[in-house]
Amino acid sequence: MPLDLPALRQALGRQPGASTDGLEQAHTLLCRREAPAFQRAARAGDDLLVACTQEQRLFTALAAETEGAPPLSERPIRFVNIREAGLWSRDARLAMPKTAALLAAAQLPAAEPVATVGYRSAGRCLVVGPAEAAHDAADRLAGALEPVVLLQGSGSALPQPRHHAVHSGELQRLSGWLGAFTAEWESRNPIDLELCTRCNACLAACPEGAIGLDYQVDLASCRSHRDCVRACDAAGAIDFARAPQRVEERFDLVLDLRPQPAFGQHQKPQGYFHVPHMPPAAAPGRRLDEALAALRDSVGEFDKPRFFHYRPKLCAHSRNERIGCTACIDVCSARAIRSDARLKGRRPGEGGGIVVEPHLCAGCGACTTVCPSGAIAYAYPGTRDQGRTLRTLLDTYRGAGGRDALLLLHDQGAGQRTVDALGRAARLDRTLNGLPARALPVSLWHAASTGLDLWLLAIAQGASQVRVLLTDSDAPEYREALAAQMAVGQAILEGLGFGSGHLGLIEVRDARELGHLDGALQVAPARGVARPLEASALADKRGTLDMAIEHLLAQAAAAAPEAIALPSLPGPSRSPFGSLLVDTDACTLCLSCVGACPEGALLDNPERPQLRFIEKNCVQCGLCAGTCPEKAIRLEPRLQVADQGRARKSPRVLVEMPPYACVRCGKPFGTLKAIEAMVTRLAGHAAFQGAAAERLKMCGDCRVIDLHSAPDEVRILDL
Repeated sequence: MPLDLPALRQALGRQPGASTDGLEQAHTLLCRREAPAFQRAARAGDDLLVACTQEQRLFTALAAETEGAPPLSERPIRFVNIREAGLWSRDARLAMPKTAALLAAAQLPAAEPVATVGYRSAGRCLVVGPAEAAHDAADRLAGALEPVVLLQGSGSALPQPRHHAVHSGELQRLSGWLGAFTAEWESRNPIDLELCTRCNACLAACPEGAIGLDYQVDLASCRSHRDCVRACDAAGAIDFARAPQRVEERFDLVLDLRPQPAFGQHQKPQGYFHVPHMPPAAAPGRRLDEALAALRDSVGEFDKPRFFHYRPKLCAHSRNERIGCTACIDVCSARAIRSDARLKGRRPGEGGGIVVEPHLCAGCGACTTVCPSGAIAYAYPGTRDQGRTLRTLLDTYRGAGGRDALLLLHDQGAGQRTVDALGRAARLDRTLNGLPARALPVSLWHAASTGLDLWLLAIAQGASQVRVLLTDSDAPEYREALAAQMAVGQAILEGLGFGSGHLGLIEVRDARELGHLDGALQVAPARGVARPLEASALADKRGTLDMAIEHLLAQAAAAAPEAIALPSLPGPSRSPFGSLLVDTDACTLCLSCVGACPEGALLDNPERPQLRFIEKNCVQCGLCAGTCPEKAIRLEPRLQVADQGRARKSPRVLVEMPPYACVRCGKPFGTLKAIEAMVTRLAGHAAFQGAAAERLKMCGDCRVIDLHSAPDEVRILDL
């Protein structure tokens, strides 16, 4: 790796909190030939940053075994990859600004800890599948776990020894997660496997051969001779008159060997492993071995971060039991989010309407990416922590002389392995370029955990482009949601005159597509801002978006239009910005939309009959349109940028009508159109005839006075 140490030292010296200690010399083959240099640094008690991830295990062991070095709990070692990330590429000698940026970001303090979600597993494991395969798996798990076999399907043999509890039946329902699965199955077979001694007398007695070595009766072949019942008289395991048995039990773990999984979602619950059983020639031996090893390691108590914060008051999911935004529910690949509209509005000012099960949450962050209001936010690491990393990378890169930075966002699993594979391949394959010097790789817990707010903020902070790397481990819901969010962001940038090519997805399914990744990174820079924004991400998503858009508007490459049209996208891809189109002929100014708006975007006017609108607050949830009794409201996806964006922050009048004057005292109340509509609709009602119909045209005070001063009225109601 070519290293320009003076340049690195100078670049890191400009960053607050970044250390330049140890940059006096470069160590080659450090983990082998020069390991004593690392041990000397460990003994000094300084913070250790090792620019090698390949030998992380070795360095950790060396530090733990070095006499005089502080414990790793007090001085943890940080690791960063600069080799595959750019110094094994065709333009490695130009990669010093990137290397400095990666070293600076690696020295940032860790994210603040958050609340955790706990699991407790005692090791009771349900193994469901064909007899032979299920018993073989159960035998391999025995000792470490307590396996319980549920036979599914027929034709395979059940071993003679009774090592495990065995049941037969059709699995009707499976729910839960690690340590808390509930399985429900129904047994219709006449043979009770708990009573069966497997003496094979029933097999010999059955004239049709309807009983196999799985000790289940093929009811389609059975001719009701009942010779098997007589042969099993002593054990009493066979009973054709027994009603179907419904069994429900709790398990800590589940190994599913059936062709189709019990859970249809992309992200299965923790503690559930699906390995379809196949014929021996095509058996997925490695996958089964990996699943069995993971099951054995799944006994005990475990914690994981609670990955999200939820603020119900900001949620635009429902109001008055009407459903609006469903973006988070639709995109969740773990099915951890469900709707409960009854939760909304139980007390004044209360919000909500969704329920998130933290035990099922996989921490992908896709829900936070598509949430238009910021009601659900990524917690670990939080938005400010993620934003701080991106800003440190961009500031250091630019300060070291780097230009046209491309942020490559990827997850810590398959995405990281793909990036590393490209770096290694480029060293040997001269047809590959490797990561360009301007491509800054950013490792995330999940690729879907950043969204429009951080992408646009990065462009405002000086990035030329943002690319998100997706692999075959990512759910289809993520691809659709990220592509839609990027379409909105790119439309904003193009509307402001910055041109195209800023935001995009790169999809790589496996290592054979490294050429595709390599080519996707060899793109011309997009037009950026002349003066980068010197501000960090906020905890509030809408606040970050507004800050980024205001800076982009101030740096706009051309005169901005009054409004930028945004893609009209359904479901979870709904635009986070927009206006409302109100049919003034149909609107009666009943103001039911004002009560339905969860974001305060729609307002009335206490002084006169008006419907006012603050476009900045609108999240296009559609609750106003769904609530309007006249169906007079339509959504208009757009971003208003008139008057440098100030117009979208101020209330504007959508509908204004003359007030209706009380026919008794002349005091204005309601609107002319609303009173006329009410009188028309109630004209045929028996309770609103004569004087009662006239009272509809009076204000509240006069209505009461007239009712009490009028002679007694007799009403005959036909019931």
